[in-house]
Formats: sequence, structure tokens, C-alpha cells
Amino acid sequence: MEQIPELMLYDTYQRELRPFKPLEPGKAGLYACGPTVYDYAHIGNLRTYLFGDVLRRVLALNGYQVTHVLCITDVGHLTSDADTGEDKMEKGSRRTSQSAWEIAEFYTRAFQQDLAQLHIQAPTVWARATQHIEEQIAFIAEIERNGFAYRTADGIYFDTQRLERYGHLARLNIAGQQSGHRVDIRDKRSATDFALWKFSGAEQRQMEWDSPWGRGFPGWHIECSAMSTRYLGALFDIHIGGEDHIPVHHTNEIAQHEACHSHPPARYWLHGAFLKLEGGDKMSKSDGGFLRLATVAERGYDPLAYRYLALSAHYRSPLSFSWDALDAAHTALGRLRQACHRLPDGGRPDPAYRQAMLANLNQDLNTPRALALMWELLKSPLPGAVQKATIRWLDQVLGLRLDEWTPPRHAIPEPVQQLAAARDLARSERRWADADATRLAIEAAGFAVRDTAAGTIVEPR
Repeated sequence: MEQIPELMLYDTYQRELRPFKPLEPGKAGLYACGPTVYDYAHIGNLRTYLFGDVLRRVLALNGYQVTHVLCITDVGHLTSDADTGEDKMEKGSRRTSQSAWEIAEFYTRAFQQDLAQLHIQAPTVWARATQHIEEQIAFIAEIERNGFAYRTADGIYFDTQRLERYGHLARLNIAGQQSGHRVDIRDKRSATDFALWKFSGAEQRQMEWDSPWGRGFPGWHIECSAMSTRYLGALFDIHIGGEDHIPVHHTNEIAQHEACHSHPPARYWLHGAFLKLEGGDKMSKSDGGFLRLATVAERGYDPLAYRYLALSAHYRSPLSFSWDALDAAHTALGRLRQACHRLPDGGRPDPAYRQAMLANLNQDLNTPRALALMWELLKSPLPGAVQKATIRWLDQVLGLRLDEWTPPRHAIPEPVQQLAAARDLARSERRWADADATRLAIEAAGFAVRDTAAGTIVEPR
């Protein structure tokens, strides 16, 4: 019986590779922080969801039934992570002259379309913050009952000084966070304290609700605590997100959960690295200069070429984006598609290659090495049908839809079609000189000739 290599994941909380041991045998609960839907997602954002998709596929390949919850932040995320500034949804509403509710729906659908184009599997649950206000209020009330919340002039805040291990995920130097240095502290007790509920104030908002503390809206972090608990329980297996979530959002999410349940919400914390532009700058929505997947498609690239590019780097390593890099990924994907399409069907995956590929995928999702093994396989002496079956098996994780690709249909001129038919007849009658002459005539017309069991295939060069 084939032995499955142990699945090892790098846990940011422990800062080490750890064997994955689920809470419930055969099942895995996975929570992912989603976008704030006040604008389009950029391809840097999408890299994080690609890494999450690979993780989910690897878990499935290892036999786990995955419950995947993805949140949609459609309220409460202020322009500053320090609980100051304008709600991003209100800002987006002003920019587009649409209501906050309308832009939330529009950009959620745009995000879902991006995921579909990248062949990222839809989550088990789309969890929208605005649809879980009651759960968020209940979670805040429990934090308050346990003595971790206090009231200020503009909201209900979490008292981080009550938690001995606050900031452990990010290894924050709390003592070095001088009062008023990192944020506008106002009447907060500590610079690291954060909003659980914000009061609406004199300015009327489009998204606000009644609560035990007054009319207002939830802080950004509370949505994930409430929704992960709602769908996965007080303790679940894996929490993922971008590395930018480590110092603030995930740190505060853990604090909220510990205040309610005396333990972090997840047993494993995985974080994807940034996508960087040429020159080393991080791609960001906040400065207005970001690259959308639609822009990639408009320039003639298949979105799956970007997926291939993302797979070529380890998820915890920074990836530099350039059009040259995307060109190389586009070319490699095209070669791979053509190679797979030409291979015959009817084989079974090679056990040795499958074992080696799974060993790399199970070593903290090492997709670059799995890709390298696939190219090595194509150069191997193994039968073509075995190669194709093995690549199909690996594509369960790669998600490149290799089995669905067919060469584009090009109109072949009638004279060239007649030459191809004449060549097939000459070959069937073993008139090899005539067959060679028609091949040369077809090639002189600008077409390539490929011999198959079904006869002569003519393709544009």
C-alpha cells in the first residue's frame, strides 16, 4: 500500500514547520480573510487566494473533507488600521456615487469573477460581515462580560493590557509601542487597544446598526472572530491570510478570541508573502496604483498564466511581478498544454513520480518543486499515456485545467486541406515520395504537419 508523506505546514504562530493533525479525523476547517469590497482586487491580493486554493486542494489530495469559509469585509474597515479615518465602504461610495450597499455587491461579484477566472474553487461559505451583525454584537458582549472591553467617546475598545500574550503572533514589542506614537490615542488606555464597536457620531452613515452600546458599526477585526466561530466552532484547524494581516488584524483577532474562549481560534496560522513590482514596491490598493486581473486579460494573457506564475514561487517567498515574468509563464503554460494534449490517454499515474510530487506538496505546499518534477516527467522515457495520467493527477492541485484545453481552431484553406488528404492517400498506398512532396508543399504554404493515428494534422505555424 502506498504510504502518504506527512503533511507539514509552516505555522506562523509557532514559527516552525508542524505536522498537520486535524481536530477531527478526515476533516479540516479552513478560514480565510477575504477582501474589503470597496474596490477591485489587484493581482497581489489574488496571490493570497491562489495560495489558499492550493492549500485546500492539497488537503483534499490527502483525503480531508474541507470546510472553507471566506469572509467578505463589506463594513467596518477604516482607512487606517489604527481605527481612525473613514470607513472604506463609505469612501468607495463617495468615489463611485453609488450606495455602500451597491458597491459592496458590485465588487463582491467582481472578486468572485476573478476567482473563477483563476480556477480558484469557491468556498464552502461566503461569509459577509453585514449579514452577521448579530453574531458580532454577541461576541463583543461576551468580551465585555469577561472584563476586556471599555467605553470611550467614539466606541467600545478592547483592553490589550489585560492579555499577557497579546501580540505573540507578530512578536510585537508592546513596551516599545509608546502612547500616541503609533496611533491617535485620544482616550484609549493603550496605543495597541482597538475598536470593537464604533459609534456613528453626528455624521449619518449608510451602514449602521443599533447595539447595546449605541448606534454604530462593528470594528474590522470582530467580524472574523464572530464568523469563524459561527461556521467552524470556537476552535478550528487552519486560519490563512496575507502576511500584512500578522501585526494588526490577526493579532487582534486572536486577542478577541482569547478574551472569550481562553485560546486562539485556530491551531495553525498560514500567511502568504507579498507580490512585489519591479523595483521592490508592494502592490497596494491604498495608493490607487494596482494591477487588476482584467488588465492582464486585456493585454492578451490567459489568467491561468498568472496562476502558473504564482505556482512557480513558494507561497511564503516574495514574488516579483513583471511583464517579462508573465511572458515566460504564458509561454511555459502554452508548451505544457500542447505537450499534454498530444499525449495519448489510457494510462495510470506513475507511482514514483506521484509519490515524489506529493512529498513536495506536503512539504509546506512546495509547488515550484512539484512543477519542476512535472517537466522532468515530460522528458522521461515513461510511456506517454503514463505521463498524461500523472500530470492529470498533479493538476488536481495545480488547477491549470490542462485536461480541458484544446488547440484553437484555425481555418485551413481548401487547397491545403486537399494537399493533406492527398498526403494521407499517398501514405496509405505507401507512395512515400509523393507523401514527402505534399508535406513540403503544405509547409511551403506556411503550415506545420503532424502525423497522428487519425491521419495528417495541419496547423498554422
